[in-house]
Amino acid sequence: MSREILLLVDALAHEKNVDKAIVFTALEMALASATKKHFHEDIDVQVVIERETGNYRCFRSRLVVADDAIENPARQISLSEALQYDADIKLGEHIEEPLKAIEFDRIGAQAAKQVIFQRIRDAEREQNLSDFLERKEYLVAGTIKRMERGNAVVESGRIEAILPRDQMIPKENLRVGDRVRAYLLRVDRSTRGPQLVLSRTSPEFLIKLFQLEVPEIEEGLLEIKVAARDPGSRAKIAVKSTDQRIDPIGTCVGMRGSRVQAVISELAGERIDIILWSEDPATFVINALAPAEISSIMVDEDKHSMDIVVDEENLAQAIGRGGQNVRLASELTGWDLNIMTVEESKQKNEEETSIICKLFMEKLDVDEEVANILVEEGFSTLEEIAYVPLNEMLEIETLDKETINELRNRARNALLTDAIATEEKFEHASEGLLSLEGMDIQLVHELAANGIKTQEELADLAADDLVEMTGIDIERANKLIIKAREPWFS
Repeated sequence: MSREILLLVDALAHEKNVDKAIVFTALEMALASATKKHFHEDIDVQVVIERETGNYRCFRSRLVVADDAIENPARQISLSEALQYDADIKLGEHIEEPLKAIEFDRIGAQAAKQVIFQRIRDAEREQNLSDFLERKEYLVAGTIKRMERGNAVVESGRIEAILPRDQMIPKENLRVGDRVRAYLLRVDRSTRGPQLVLSRTSPEFLIKLFQLEVPEIEEGLLEIKVAARDPGSRAKIAVKSTDQRIDPIGTCVGMRGSRVQAVISELAGERIDIILWSEDPATFVINALAPAEISSIMVDEDKHSMDIVVDEENLAQAIGRGGQNVRLASELTGWDLNIMTVEESKQKNEEETSIICKLFMEKLDVDEEVANILVEEGFSTLEEIAYVPLNEMLEIETLDKETINELRNRARNALLTDAIATEEKFEHASEGLLSLEGMDIQLVHELAANGIKTQEELADLAADDLVEMTGIDIERANKLIIKAREPWFS
């Protein structure tokens, strides 16, 4: 028997030009699989073949767990029972129970060969994939080999990749035998081995196509900074030249539009806007909204948003069909963009001014005239009045130095009063939260920042919400919420 195994290993290793270790491992798997079929339970059967002699042993492996923690009796054994076999066994270790080895000739050489050939195919596929990834060829060109449930299997050289239905350009009708290009989106690693996943809808695909058509990008004279797409309909790319002698937009368009037309043809007629990239966010947004003309723009750094004011006749063009233009511009620039008319902007400013005036009148105990002066001078918060350098405030011609100093003192007192009131509320609310097992002062502050200040409010949360809110692990979140809900059941 042992001699037959060694002869089979030698023959298969020589025939398939693979390492003997692969053949031995495949045989062990085949023997284990055949042995397992004699049991009704899903037990963990293992076979070990001695590499020198060909002798093998077969055993069942079970994990040692606490007596009250058995969940899968087929693969687990209680500590008390395991100690009867091995007095030195510990929790977390595995105990091996010998099994009667089946006769090798019952498996059959054909079954062993199938296992070995499959492992060889897996090894070859892994090697081909490694070679491909090392070349960093993110733009994949290949032929559609077959369609599987709407997904296309693309063959490129010695590798196969999948182009999912949701990564195809809408209304695109791909068929078996078609030549296709796509971007390597990711590598999915599953039990069946690594799988390349392609995309024809990602912005990166658009960038790679331009790199292919525009040699100046490869030469480092031109750079595509970012791209945004509505696949099959419209796209925007922002370009920057590293050489002042080069027109980045004209270079990407090409002679008589040849370069951009080549990309458009690959993307099933997708219209492409090429715009200039700018380090200045406002200028970049204005460029991104082209061809619409912008009347004015207001930047809110805190909210990372911009109010874009356009004339009535430019409104539809700025927004685009179905909001497409402003949506793509927002994706391209990374800013939230609010398109509004001059009248809407005026109304919004009046509302914001009214709110700020009321705040100043209430907190600073001033009349409407003084509040309006502060707003007109650009002040919008109590912090600005309290801590803006004195020399800047003295530039307000309508207010004297004594009045300015009084306003600054009132602003600071108002801020201090609000801070004390907030702290008192926090301390009162935190007493109940801090009493919970597993709670700490840092977590109480994080909860308060998210509006959770009482045990009742914490009890109303789901564990997933608490994890997202604070970043703690799910186990701790569950324990805290269970503790918070204890009064519900007492």
